[in-house]
Amino acid sequence: MVKAKKSKIFKGEKITYVILLFLIMLAPIMIVFSKAMLSKTNFELKRMQSKINVQEDKNESLSMKINELASLDKIQSLAKELGLSYNNNNIKVINETKN
Repeated sequence: MVKAKKSKIFKGEKITYVILLFLIMLAPIMIVFSKAMLSKTNFELKRMQSKINVQEDKNESLSMKINELASLDKIQSLAKELGLSYNNNNIKVINETKN
């Protein structure tokens, strides 16, 4: 009778197989986790862009309001209401030079 030789798996091989199995099981979990984090980041990006757009609209509206309030017609009508008068001789022009 011939005995079949039993192949031995060494300790180092067992550790290698366990690590390899662990990595194979961990890879799909890591892929799903990274996709979830990417999705969350994209959602936050869209939310921040929306906030930026709202703030830009507010800023534009306020700039238009400033321009409206600073218009010459508005200033002259307000000056008349307060009893002030326009005197061209009292106006001095100052030029700024930029270096």
